[in-house]
Amino acid sequence: MSDPIIVIDKLRVIYNQGKSNEMRALEEISLTIYPHEYVIIYGPSGCGKSSLLYSISGLQSPTYGDVLIQGTSIAKMTRQEELELHQTKIGMVFQAFYLISSINILENVCLPKIFCGISPSERKQSGVQLMRRFNIVEQADKFPSQLSGGQKQRVAIARALINNPEIILADEPVGNLDSESAENVLKILKELNEIDKKTIILVTHNPEHLIYADRVIHMKDGYVIKEEVFTEKRPAEATSKKGEEKEDAESLELKMLMASFKGLLPQQVNMLLVPFKAKQLLSHLLSELNGEQVSMAEAFLKELLFKNIDAPTFSSRLDLDLDDGGAGWNKLRSRSFAKRVSLILDQAQKLKNETSDGVLSLAQYLINHFHLNLSSDQEFRLQAVLKLRLANQIGQIELQKRLDKSMTAGGVGLHKITAEKVVREVEIIMLLKYS
Repeated sequence: MSDPIIVIDKLRVIYNQGKSNEMRALEEISLTIYPHEYVIIYGPSGCGKSSLLYSISGLQSPTYGDVLIQGTSIAKMTRQEELELHQTKIGMVFQAFYLISSINILENVCLPKIFCGISPSERKQSGVQLMRRFNIVEQADKFPSQLSGGQKQRVAIARALINNPEIILADEPVGNLDSESAENVLKILKELNEIDKKTIILVTHNPEHLIYADRVIHMKDGYVIKEEVFTEKRPAEATSKKGEEKEDAESLELKMLMASFKGLLPQQVNMLLVPFKAKQLLSHLLSELNGEQVSMAEAFLKELLFKNIDAPTFSSRLDLDLDDGGAGWNKLRSRSFAKRVSLILDQAQKLKNETSDGVLSLAQYLINHFHLNLSSDQEFRLQAVLKLRLANQIGQIELQKRLDKSMTAGGVGLHKITAEKVVREVEIIMLLKYS
């Protein structure tokens, strides 16, 4: 069994600990990453993604817990060992490029080799070779200000690779790039993983990037909340240890459910899907509550989806104290949550009934819920793209692209963050209407 290249053990990062402005960035993070994996750390802004990446790089010290690179704790490394880690074992790629404006591109690429004492001729030879590979050799004598964003990021990747590290850490590397340049950079990282066998760890908040990964680590509020595996590169012994955890991953759970649906009546399929629906709907709607409050709420939500209780009963049970068999929420939260669930279920039912106004109703629901101020043309395009998604003629990623794309480019023209929220709402409604 090959040894892990990175081990993160109960890592916690707390800024300004003990002060009035204390901020907990990471809570009890434990991960194991093996050689040649492409791992994406995914989640919204402020969830702790970058703090985790910087902890792996050694740029951020843990408050508690440990990070080991090839079996050695970063916290216990000598100054020389830490220097070698950053010079030869880890390459960093940042969103902001961090090129030095006063030296040319070739000198920027070769910079890490200077600190290793490599001769100028050898540095230049290695730099030119990498620049030729990434189609930027013609820019060797130019300065960073003369390059496009995509070219700058390729320079940054070449610089990160100049000392041939085994691990590449990339923090939102395409956040400042147009879509074409972003795709080129992501393809370069994928090539480095598949051909050069580099271990890639990429941080992103963009769901479109997830297709490049072998494994996706989902984060929220400083916690790892789930893991998705697309291509298993970990040893069999390692994956068997985490089997039960992976069974809880929603995507795998749904695949297993779908595999068992053959030959079943629609009503039987719906019965099998209810626990999955409850978990997804709860995850979609809930802010942080303690485990027992969430567990009880999920149980009542299943009862509601099974139609064993009605909406008012659901609300009252959420409000009931834990000691009395309820979920221990307060009345305001219970009523608000129950109302939100009812609105979503109502939209799902309209789509399930396949009424002619289903798309119109969903479009109006989204406009009202997200307070969208749309022109008549934007409303028409929103209805059109929803119709395509509901007919499964486009997928989730394409839906987000069309919502986010400007009107002049043929899209709906929503703000990127709003588009992401709309997509999540549509996907949960589509799941709930399935039976």
